[in-house]
Amino acid sequence: MSCSRMNNVSPSTSYQEEASIYELSIRVIEARNIHGTDVVTNPDCYVRLWLPTALKEKKKTRTVWNSTNPVWDETFHFRVHSRVKNILELSLHDEDLGTGDDHLYTVSYDLGNIPLEKTVEESFSLNKELDEDLHVEFHMEIIPETPKKITTNGVLVRPEMAALEVKVDKLRMEPFKKKTELALTVKGSYEDSYRTVFIPSSTTRSNSNETFVFHYPKDWEAELTAGLRRVYPSLDVTFSNEPANEFSNSTTVPLTLISPENEVKIQLPAMEVKPLEMQLKLKECPDNLDVRLGFNLCDKEKEFLQKRQKVVAAALKKVLQLKGDLVGEEVPVVAVMATGGGARAMSSLYSHLSGLQKLGFLDCVTYIAGASGSTWTMSKLYEDSNWSQKNLSESMRKAKKHVTKKKTGAFSMQRLNYYRKELQQIAQEGQKTSFTDLWGLMIESMFHTGRDESKLSDEQVALNKGQNPLPIYLAMNVKQDDMSTLDFKEWCEFSPYEVGLLKYGAYIRTEDFGSEFYMGRLMKRRKEPRICYLQGLWGNVFSLNLVDTWCLTTNLDTFWDQWVKDRIKDIDKEDIRLRRESAHMKTSLFTPSSTFSKILKGVLTKRPIDGEQQNFLRGLHLHKDYIQNPDFSTWKDTHVDAFPNQLTTLAENLCLVDAGYFINASFPPLLRPDRKVDIILSFDYTLDTPLLVMDQTCTYCTMQGIGFPKVSLSEEERKKHKECYIFIDHDNPNAPIVLHFPLVNDTFRKYKAPGVPRSPEEMSEGDVDVSGLLSPYFLTNFTYSERDFDGLMKLTDYNVQNNSQLIVDALRMAVERRKTRNLLSQMYQTRKHSVIDPLLPEQPTKNSMPLPKGLKK
Repeated sequence: MSCSRMNNVSPSTSYQEEASIYELSIRVIEARNIHGTDVVTNPDCYVRLWLPTALKEKKKTRTVWNSTNPVWDETFHFRVHSRVKNILELSLHDEDLGTGDDHLYTVSYDLGNIPLEKTVEESFSLNKELDEDLHVEFHMEIIPETPKKITTNGVLVRPEMAALEVKVDKLRMEPFKKKTELALTVKGSYEDSYRTVFIPSSTTRSNSNETFVFHYPKDWEAELTAGLRRVYPSLDVTFSNEPANEFSNSTTVPLTLISPENEVKIQLPAMEVKPLEMQLKLKECPDNLDVRLGFNLCDKEKEFLQKRQKVVAAALKKVLQLKGDLVGEEVPVVAVMATGGGARAMSSLYSHLSGLQKLGFLDCVTYIAGASGSTWTMSKLYEDSNWSQKNLSESMRKAKKHVTKKKTGAFSMQRLNYYRKELQQIAQEGQKTSFTDLWGLMIESMFHTGRDESKLSDEQVALNKGQNPLPIYLAMNVKQDDMSTLDFKEWCEFSPYEVGLLKYGAYIRTEDFGSEFYMGRLMKRRKEPRICYLQGLWGNVFSLNLVDTWCLTTNLDTFWDQWVKDRIKDIDKEDIRLRRESAHMKTSLFTPSSTFSKILKGVLTKRPIDGEQQNFLRGLHLHKDYIQNPDFSTWKDTHVDAFPNQLTTLAENLCLVDAGYFINASFPPLLRPDRKVDIILSFDYTLDTPLLVMDQTCTYCTMQGIGFPKVSLSEEERKKHKECYIFIDHDNPNAPIVLHFPLVNDTFRKYKAPGVPRSPEEMSEGDVDVSGLLSPYFLTNFTYSERDFDGLMKLTDYNVQNNSQLIVDALRMAVERRKTRNLLSQMYQTRKHSVIDPLLPEQPTKNSMPLPKGLKK
C-alpha cells in the first residue's frame, strides 16, 4: 500500500510507500576557462562524481592534461531510488603528480530536478568573473521492475535490505601449496570486507566450508570483489588493509546479476592450483526494524503516562484543594527542567526537589529533564525505585558526603590502574574508548561509593507503577572535527525506555545503546554501558573545541564566518528555479578554502577528547521530501540541514557532547508536542546570568516555531534579579507556563524561612555567594566546604518555598486551561458531525505563536 502526506502534515509513526528504481545516466561533457592554481602551467583536470545514496565509492573521469578547456565526454550510470533524497556532488580537481591534487570546486545538484524520460543539459557556473563553467548532461528513466516497498516516517527512509551469502567450498578445493589470503569486499555493506587465510596442510580437505554474509541495500549498484594473494613470512596478514581489487588475482561481480531464485558460481584464479570456486546466493531480509521511526511517544512511555496521571491527579486535588477529581485530559502535565553546572547543579537539584516534596508538589510532576551536572543527581536518585516517595534528606546527606570529601583519591595510582583495566575491558569487547569514558569513571570515583553497576534501562523499575516522574537526559550530536557547534547540532534525548535523535524521529531501545545498527536493524548487540559512562557523556565539561570556546566567551562569530567557514553559494539559473519543486534543494557551489584556512579550521574545530558512539542511523537515507516535513523543520536550525550528504545518516559515528555547549538547559525534550507539557519548573544553576538560558531558549523556539512564552522584561526588571520569574504566552495556549528559578540570593539574606526574619546572629548564614569571581561554586570546583554546601542547599530550598504561591497559581491556571481546552474539543467533536458553528474558536496549532518583529521563521 502506498501512503502519502496530505496538506504538509506528516503522520507521527512510520508507514510504507511504494518506490521505483531509476536508471540515471550522467554525461560529463567539458569544462571551460579553468585556470587552476598553478600560475606556470595549465591545469590537469578530472571530475569526481559522488552519489552516496547509490554507491559508496566515487567515480572519476580520466585526466585531461594541460588544458584550460578539458573535454571528457564520459558517461556514468547509477541506480537511483525514487523515494530517497539524491544529491549528486560533482567535484573538479587539478591533478598534481608531485603533491596532492588541488580541489577546485564542488557542485551539489538535486537529481529531483531531472524530469523522467527527458535529457537535461546543465551548465554550472563555477566562477562568473573568470567565466569558468562545467557542462553535464543528465537522463533519467524508470527501470521496469516490480515496485519496491520502503518504510519511512517522512524524514528517514529504510529501503529493502539484501543478504549476499558467499560460500567457499573447502571440501572440493585443491590444497594451496603456499600460505594464501582470500579477501572478499562489498563496499557500502555493513560488513564491508572479510579476510581468511588458507594454510598448506594435508588436512585442508577435511576443513568445513566457510560462509560469509554481506548485508547491503538491495537496490544499490553494489558489487562483490574477490581477490587472492600469497602471504609471505615477512607480511603480517592481520594488519593488511590492501583492497581486494588490488590483489594480483581478483574478480568483480555486479550483485544486480544475482537474484534470490538462482545461485551463481564463480571461479577465482588461484596461481599454482585450480581456480577457487565460490557459490553466491542472495537472500531476502525481514522487513522488521529495530530502530523505531516516528515522532510520537513509544508505547512504554504512553503506559507510564496513564499510571502517572492518576498520581498527579490525586496530588493536584490535594494541593489545590479541589472538590472533584481530575480525569483524563483535565490533568495537566508538569515538568522540571534542570540546567547544567557541574557539582553546583548536582547539589542544587537535590535541594530543589526536596523543596517541591515538602510542599506536596513533587507528585504533581510528570517529567524531569536534565543536562550536564543535573543528570548526575537524576541518575543517582533513580537507583531507588521509590525515591520520590521517601524523604530526600538521606539522599542529600549522601550527596554532601561526596561533594565535601577530597577528590585526590580519584587520581591515586590504585584508581588510575582501575580506570586502565576498565577501558581495556571495553576495548576488548570491540568498542572504542575515549576521554569521555575516562571522565565517566572519574565521576564515579568522585561522587559514588565503590563501583556503580546500574544502567539507564534499570530505571524502568522506578516507573513501572508511575510512582516517580519520568527522567529525560539531554545531549547533543555534533560534528567531531570540521564544524563548530553553532554550525551543526542535533538534540539527542535519553530516557530509561529509548535513546533518540529528535530531528529525525529515530529511536532505539535504551538497552541497545552502543550496539551496532545497519539500515534500521540490530546487527551486533553489545552490553549496555554502565551509567557512569553516560554521566561522562552528558556532563563532559572538557569536550569543547576552540571555536566553541571562542563563541561562548566572546559572543563573536565574525572571525569564523569571514576566515574559516566554508564558502557555499546558490548557483541556480532561472530555468532550474522554474521547474524545481518546493522540496528540491538549491544547486550550490562549494569553493574550498585556502591551505592556511584549512589548517586553521582543523585546529579550531578538532575535538581531541570527545568520544564516538555507534550511529544507529547508519544505512538509512533521507526521504526526498524530508526538508518539508514539519517534524524535521521543528528541530532543524543550521544551514547544514539543507545538505543531506553532510547529515547524520552518512556519518560513521555519533559524536555526543554536553548540551550546555549551545544552551545550558534541557527544554527541548519537554517541548515535543506529544508530551503536552503545561508547566515547566525551570531550575537554572548558571552563575551571574539568571536570564540567559530563558533568552536563548525563547530566541531558539521563536525561530523554530515552537510554542514557548516570550521573555519580555524591561531593563529595570533585568537589573534587579528575582527568585522566581513567571512567563506566560496568553496568545498561545499550547505554549507552556514557565516558572524560572535562577540561582540568586535575594530575600534569603534576611529571612531564614519564608516570613521568618534572621536574628543578628544568623545574618552570616544568609551570605551565600552565588555571583562574582570569588564564588566557591565555580564550574570546575568539585569539592565544597560543609558550610558552602549547606548554604547552597538552604538557599535553593528557600527560593522554592518562598515562591510556592506562584507555583500554586500556575497549577490552577493549567488546570483551567486543560478544562477549557477539553470542553472546546468536546464541543468541536459534537458539532463537526452536525452543524459547523462559525463562532467556535479554531483549535490552536503548534506553530500558532506570533513571531517577534524582525524575525522570520
